[in-house]
Amino acid sequence: MKLLRVIASVDPSTGGPVAGLRAVTPELDLLGHETEFLTVDDPADGFIQSWVGRVHALGPVKNRYARSPLLKSWLEKNINRYDAVVVHGLWQDLGRTVSEVCRTPGTPPYFVIPHGMLDPGLKKTYPFRHFKKWIYWQLIERHVLREARAVLFTCEEERRLARETFPRYECNEAVISYGAAVPKDKDPAFATTWQTRCPAVTNRTFWLYLGRVHSKKGVDLLLRAYARVRQLSPTLALPSLPDLVIAGPCLDESYLSALKQLATNKKIAPYVHWVGMLTGAAKWGALQAAEIFILPSHQENFGIAVVEALACGRPVLITDRVNIWRELAKDGAALVETDDESGIERLLQRWLALTDERRRLMSEAAVRSFRERFEIVHAAQSFSDQLAALLKPETEAP
Repeated sequence: MKLLRVIASVDPSTGGPVAGLRAVTPELDLLGHETEFLTVDDPADGFIQSWVGRVHALGPVKNRYARSPLLKSWLEKNINRYDAVVVHGLWQDLGRTVSEVCRTPGTPPYFVIPHGMLDPGLKKTYPFRHFKKWIYWQLIERHVLREARAVLFTCEEERRLARETFPRYECNEAVISYGAAVPKDKDPAFATTWQTRCPAVTNRTFWLYLGRVHSKKGVDLLLRAYARVRQLSPTLALPSLPDLVIAGPCLDESYLSALKQLATNKKIAPYVHWVGMLTGAAKWGALQAAEIFILPSHQENFGIAVVEALACGRPVLITDRVNIWRELAKDGAALVETDDESGIERLLQRWLALTDERRRLMSEAAVRSFRERFEIVHAAQSFSDQLAALLKPETEAP
C-alpha cells in the first residue's frame, strides 16, 4: 500500500502527531507500506532532511490555515500514485483541498485523523476560537468529515467526545491503534547525555513534565500546586521534595517568561529547571531518570510522551482531560485527577503518600500497559489491518 500523509508540518517541535508519525512510519515500511508526506514546510528546513519518509514540502507558508497556492495543483497531478490519503488535523485548508480533489472519479479515498481537535473542552478554554471554528464547521469542515472514507480516532474517549462538540456531526468513525517507538536497550549514553543537558539534577530525584510549553498544557497549574505542596511539606513531615524539570519547546516567549516569573513569585525557582526541547538520548535519559512523569493538561488527545514514560517504567500523573486516562487508570499505571490547581495538588500529594511497594507496582504496571496497548510494532500492524479493511469495500468487485 502506498500512503500519502497530508499534514501542515513535520517539524518535531509541533508536538505529538509528528512524534507519532516518526514512530510508526518505519514500522509500516517493514510491513511493505510506502509512506510519503505532503506539507507546507519550507523545503530548506533542516528537519526535512532527517525525516523518516519522502517529504513534498510546498512552503514556506506563513498563514495559520496552511493554505498554499501549490497544494491543489500538486494533488491533482500526483494523487493517483497513492492507494489512500490521510489528512492530519482540522481547521486548515488541507482537508478542504484534499476533499475537493478526491471528488474526482477514480481518485483514492481519503481519511481524516483529527488529533483531538474535536474535543468539546476546547470551547470552554478558547471560546472565541470556538466561535470561528463553528462557522468553519458549518461551511466546510463537517463536509470534509462526512465525505471521508473514515474519520480515525486514536482512542475511544476521543471518539466519544467528538460527538459532543458541533451540530450536524456525521461521519464514518473508526478507532485506530496508536503508539510510540522506544529504544530497545537502556543505553548508558542516555544518562550521560541527560546529565550534560541538566547537571543540576545529577544525583537528585526529580519529577518530569515533557511536552510543549503551552497554555493548554497546564504548566501554570503544576507550578502552583508544586509550590503549595513544597510549602506544606514540613507540616506533613515529608522528606525533601524532588525537583521539578520542565522540558519542551515554547513558541511564546512572553508566556514562558510569565511562567518563570510565577516560579520566582512562588519561591520555587531554585527547584524548577527549564531545559527546553529534549530529543534523542537526552529525552530518554530524562524519562529513565525521572521519578514520575506529570502531564497536567487541560486537553490531550493521546499523549505520546505519556506513552514513552510508561515504556520507561515511569508512573504517570495525569488529568482526566488526557484521553487515555481510563485505560491507564484501569492498568494501575496512572494517578488521575481534575485539571485544576486543587486536582494537580491532590496528584502530587497522592504520589507522596504511596509506599515504596505501591510505587514499585505502579512502575511495573506502566511497562505492562505500554507493552499490551501501545507498543509500536503491534500498533503499526493493527493500523495496517484496519486501513486495509476500510479500503476493502469499495475496491473489491461486487
